[in-house]
Amino acid sequence: MMDLSSLSPSRGVLYLVTLQVFFSLASAQFPWASAISRTGWNVTADSFQSGNEAARAIDGNSSTFWHTAYSPTVAPLPHYIQVDMKKSYVINGVSYQPRQDASNNGNIGQHTVTLSNDGTTWSTPVQFGNWLSDKTTKSTFFSNATARYVRITAQSEAQGAGNQWSSIAELNIYSPDVNLDASTFAPPPTSQGRWESTIVLPIVAAAAALSAQGNVVFWSAFRPDLFSGGTGQTLTTLWTPSSQTVTERTVTESHHDMFCPGISLDANGRITVTGGNDSKNTSTYDPSSTVWASTAEMVIARGYQASVTVGDGRIFTIGGSWSGGQGGKNGEIFSPSANKWTSLPGAVVAPMLTADAAGVYRADNHAWLFAYKSNSVFQAGPSKNMNWYNVSGSGSYVSAGTRAADGDSMCGNAVMFDAVSGSILSAGGSPSYQDVSATSNAHIIKLNNVGAAATVTKVPNMSYARAFANGVALPDGTVLIIGGQSYPVPFTDTTPAFPAELFNPATNTWRTMASIAVPRTYHSVALLLPDATVVAGGGGLCGTGCAQNHFDLQVFTPPYLFNTDGSRAARPAITLVSATQVRPGATLSITTAQAVTSFSLIRYGSATHTVNTDQRRVPLTPLSVLGLVATVTLPTDPGVLVPGYWMLFAINSAGVPSVATTIKVLTS
Repeated sequence: MMDLSSLSPSRGVLYLVTLQVFFSLASAQFPWASAISRTGWNVTADSFQSGNEAARAIDGNSSTFWHTAYSPTVAPLPHYIQVDMKKSYVINGVSYQPRQDASNNGNIGQHTVTLSNDGTTWSTPVQFGNWLSDKTTKSTFFSNATARYVRITAQSEAQGAGNQWSSIAELNIYSPDVNLDASTFAPPPTSQGRWESTIVLPIVAAAAALSAQGNVVFWSAFRPDLFSGGTGQTLTTLWTPSSQTVTERTVTESHHDMFCPGISLDANGRITVTGGNDSKNTSTYDPSSTVWASTAEMVIARGYQASVTVGDGRIFTIGGSWSGGQGGKNGEIFSPSANKWTSLPGAVVAPMLTADAAGVYRADNHAWLFAYKSNSVFQAGPSKNMNWYNVSGSGSYVSAGTRAADGDSMCGNAVMFDAVSGSILSAGGSPSYQDVSATSNAHIIKLNNVGAAATVTKVPNMSYARAFANGVALPDGTVLIIGGQSYPVPFTDTTPAFPAELFNPATNTWRTMASIAVPRTYHSVALLLPDATVVAGGGGLCGTGCAQNHFDLQVFTPPYLFNTDGSRAARPAITLVSATQVRPGATLSITTAQAVTSFSLIRYGSATHTVNTDQRRVPLTPLSVLGLVATVTLPTDPGVLVPGYWMLFAINSAGVPSVATTIKVLTS
């Protein structure tokens, strides 16, 4: 298939339309899964219409389908269809083909997938969410498990149609290897963490942001599965972990196609989205009111730029030649209070360019930006050249040296795991955006005084070379790297890294973690959640039926949430915080239900195209402890404790974190 990533948005759509491979087969083979033969299976359902019995869903004929009763009376939701495979298999996925005639009646939306080995005792859902209402076969995958029986429970018709019907043309079950012995199967040890529920979305999640309410906003482009030139609309999905619901929304009110943007969370928790397909636009989402709004246009049109909230609450951006013209994408800064962008001609983009084979179109993409002391911004990559940017006046820059012997590392990861000491982990990336081998390189970048060269230390390489991966700071100071490709090619799932890796800066060592269910490569995302788990998902956005479109997420439970015997660890709990709105330098009293040894703050995150400039970790050591009440003092510089919403974690002597309490850091 022709590479589409080097095309302009409009040309990309032309080629996608011309070359699109429709992937609507009832079943398909994947490098990580094969459909199990349905010979001899039994299938039952809670309801069926005469002529549309449950067996129609496994008859190999996509023109027939199971349909719940609608005459003489309509059977109400929820509905289930249940497969008995006659023996237990190791399974890792299901596919659901909607009816293929002219009607969408019964297309399933909200649903769950549960498993059983005996038909009596059922698992918690291995999959839940909201399928997109179209004709394509929906293949979704979860971590390996054993089952003889598989049940799909339909809770709603797709996209809020409101009818009580459910229907399926063809249903398949997948195994990583149909010859595996289910009786001897054991999941990976919990010392590698565990990938748990798969969450199905009606869009490909190419961008994401965590709201102060603990919900996650995802978005794709003007369509759920495809990007184009500026169209003035964006398809979004809200996942609410507390209720495990997935709801979709088409955003037209901000007149902004928000594909390939910069993202920053402002001091009040609003998600600020800049550029992309509508390359001068700025939109904000207020999670408390659920309102999307259009704000001031940028001075320079941009796409694939990065942006970052700085210590005074303004938002800096630089680069972005993917859209809005190529080259000269110097910095500018946005004041949310004044609703105004101001050009910073002295914040020159040239020093941070990579030597990409595609030229400046790629060379200024996805900058690794970190707010720091004295209202500065540190650019750690992906260029091997690092720089300090001053955002005052007309802006300026000064070199911070090179990232040791590391080369340009486009689409690698950089994570500030200790903002107090100014410590950043860089990992992976490739010399050019695509069609070149990625590296497994890793370095610790230690920030010194603003304007001074950073200290760079080579640390052991990852086990897997990765570009298009995602990096996540965890409460205990470790860093999780998820997904990626060893030979990055957009819109492909070739050369994927399935196992995650965990870096411990205390020992400068890497550990291989459990494997994710599907490749997470170009257009994938990952975020830390308030319960100290990590959600990762997305990938693709290459058109209707494209096999590389991943309409799903998966949640990773890190090893710190398990005991050595594999059972769930008892978690400490924060019962009271003396203030939930604070300023840098404040003193906090934190009451816990159990004894703890440390605390950490992690800023709420956003993610797109490997970039998450919002997340950072601030370790907090108690100054005093009286019983179960600890006193901590927050960092004084707002460039370290950036304004906005943060997750406060308490950590016990076993390294187990609490569920977070939300703290809002006010502007100084």
